Amino acid sequence: MNLDASSENLYNNADSFAMAFDTAWKNCDLKNNKDLNIDEKIEIVFEKIKEHPFLTSNPIQSKNVALFRIKLLGLA
Repeated sequence: MNLDASSENLYNNADSFAMAFDTAWKNCDLKNNKDLNIDEKIEIVFEKIKEHPFLTSNPIQSKNVALFRIKLLGLA
């Protein structure tokens, strides 16, 4: 996911990060990849959105949001 080419605005908050994470997760098509554990999948997605302002300023909270989104949406 190229954040510069994204049509959504990026903000330094959890909501903006969650939307970017969800989109990047779907674009990576990780749901059916059973060879990777959840941390490896998150790292792949984070690499796609590595310049998101919330991820760069709050990496620990970003991981918590990612884990919450995965559980909430049944992405694992």
